[in-house]
Amino acid sequence: QVQLVESGGGLVQAGGSLRLSCAASGRTFNIDTMGWFRQAPGKERESVARISWSGGRTYYADFVKGRFTISRDNVKNTVYLQMNSLKSEDTAVYYCAARDTRTEEFASWGQGTQVTVAS
Repeated sequence: QVQLVESGGGLVQAGGSLRLSCAASGRTFNIDTMGWFRQAPGKERESVARISWSGGRTYYADFVKGRFTISRDNVKNTVYLQMNSLKSEDTAVYYCAARDTRTEEFASWGQGTQVTVAS
């Protein structure tokens, strides 16, 4: 089992920045990819960004390209999401998740952190 704890959410004005953190513990050797997802009220959860645990390859959803940056610190077992130029439509609960190398599924999820962007 992998445990994930997010932090760093909050209220920010449009155009501002926030950095989310996700600390992983437990059987982290089973992780091959970490991802950030978000879910806004009344909407389905969507993928925001992903990063491979070992090689650092990244993926971004089109709606965050050029504004968000995902990174990881393998020593601290922590993944970050730097969010710049925030828009009101970025308001959502943000979740980090770990993909299991054995099942290739995002099987471990954090509790979520609220990001609210005021226009």
